[in-house]
Amino acid sequence: MSLQWYPGHMTKARRELAALVPSQDVVIEVLDARLPASSGNPVLTELRRAKPCIKVLTKSDLADPAATRAWLAYFAGDPAVTAIASTTDRPQDTRKRIASLCAGMARHRGPDKAVRALIAGVPNVGKSTLINTLMGRAVAKVGDKPAVTKNQQRVVLPGGMVLTDTPGLMWPRIDDEDVALRLALVGSIPDTALDYVTLATFGARLLLARYPAEVVARYKLPAAPATPEDLLAEIGRRRAGLRAGGVVDLQTAAEILVHEVRAGRLGRLTLEDPPATAWTGAPDAPDADADADADADADASDDVTDATDAAAGDDRDPAAGPGPDPDPDRG
Repeated sequence: MSLQWYPGHMTKARRELAALVPSQDVVIEVLDARLPASSGNPVLTELRRAKPCIKVLTKSDLADPAATRAWLAYFAGDPAVTAIASTTDRPQDTRKRIASLCAGMARHRGPDKAVRALIAGVPNVGKSTLINTLMGRAVAKVGDKPAVTKNQQRVVLPGGMVLTDTPGLMWPRIDDEDVALRLALVGSIPDTALDYVTLATFGARLLLARYPAEVVARYKLPAAPATPEDLLAEIGRRRAGLRAGGVVDLQTAAEILVHEVRAGRLGRLTLEDPPATAWTGAPDAPDADADADADADADASDDVTDATDAAAGDDRDPAAGPGPDPDPDRG
């Protein structure tokens, strides 16, 4: 299955991005920490070429800390890239660290010229939230649906850096079915592009393979179901209610699962692992077992890897809203 979701404004956005990149000193690519590979746009990689790049893994407070550390170690092997994980816990640190990294990557500008950077990424990964964090106030519209930003916006940060926010950009055709489904599962592709049952079945398969204990705990099951369909049926019986004749409402069960994954209600989840073969010269991934404990939140944001420097930052885009039925654990 291939997926085509490429609204008309994205054609214009790609053309404008191609024209903008050559004039920029640094490209800040925003990735969803739950799927750093799938949320990386190959179009942006092609356009930026060897230009210095900061990859910001947003929503890392929703991602598995050990997996985030492994992704940071993987990205460290690319000499043109600095990778950092971010949440919204320490916005002042985010502002200082990104400004410092950009200045270090653009030393050719000299002390009297402002560093020019652009922020880019696929829809709904937190670009506008990061802009607002860097500015220290709301200047960019934020939403929990894709394609909120449709035009470029240029702002000058308090330190003088000129930052351009660009619309979320997909590539015209996503041929990898798993990539398309991961993007849809976290809300980077609109719900109208795929039906909920297909999306939830994919999500249930991922969860049972990667986080069965979290599934059991969230839905109060005696054991992990054997198949994705069984999991949806259990959610339907426990949360969605039954239709006439005792038939499970799979549509509602699917919506519940998708919304709860997006909102982080099953815990901190990462939906893909780094490639087995990292960048040439990349260091070994940190020992996750040694420090994947209660301090993992700080580790994921502080353990920043770079080919030349080490830094970290914090930013988080608000999670999607709750599912269609009330949360039984609330109140």
